[in-house]
Amino acid sequence: MLKPSANLMFLLTLAGAALIVALGVMPLEHGVARLQNADEPLAMPAAGELDHRFHLLSAWQSASVPDSPRFDPPMGSEQGALVYNAQKFWEMNEKRGGHHTGDDLNGIGGMNTDLGDPIHAAADGLVVYTGEPSPGWGNIVVLAHKAPDGRKLHSMYAHLHRIDVTRGSLVARGARVGAAGTANGYYPAHLHFEMRATEGVDIGAGYAMFPLNRLDPAATVAALRRAAPDRHSVSPLALAVAGAAPVSRP
Repeated sequence: MLKPSANLMFLLTLAGAALIVALGVMPLEHGVARLQNADEPLAMPAAGELDHRFHLLSAWQSASVPDSPRFDPPMGSEQGALVYNAQKFWEMNEKRGGHHTGDDLNGIGGMNTDLGDPIHAAADGLVVYTGEPSPGWGNIVVLAHKAPDGRKLHSMYAHLHRIDVTRGSLVARGARVGAAGTANGYYPAHLHFEMRATEGVDIGAGYAMFPLNRLDPAATVAALRRAAPDRHSVSPLALAVAGAAPVSRP
């Protein structure tokens, strides 16, 4: 059986479009425009807004996620000193009706003594979300990472007093992404920090009955730190952004 040629298929498609126009189903200019643009790549959202119905990263976003050779704690010193974990991952909170989906990191002074303290990127990453999804969440930043073991991970920094990065930008490990806040006065100042194994941005809730894509943040960072506890090093991405010569990974 002979296969129709590409020209014949195009003519049949054009004839079908003409019939639709003739029947009044589609205006002529719309039909022509759709034929002309049929092979064009999908357009990015006009304003770059996040659509929670289709929250997977786009192809160009995924390609922009940098390798993340090392992870560090996001608050306190590079080793996380001067910070304590006030509510650990997956602790049950009867008042909130579920298990805690992250770690609540506080300055050792307690209450609001850490209000405005810097919050750092846990690893080299791409900013895939900035905003305030609800008053109880306050300001949130989400970074996408490519871990050394091949996993696609996101780190989330919530209840921020201020956001210091823009969506779509690359940030180096240790770079400031925001400041510790109170989520509009809902809580004493602290950082709600999450790690997720995911390829999509879905803020979700701070308490849940099932972990889904949530990971133990402290254990994940410790496993991916890949450095001695007393070793300090500059992020390769930070050097690359600054125009420095390539360096070996830690």
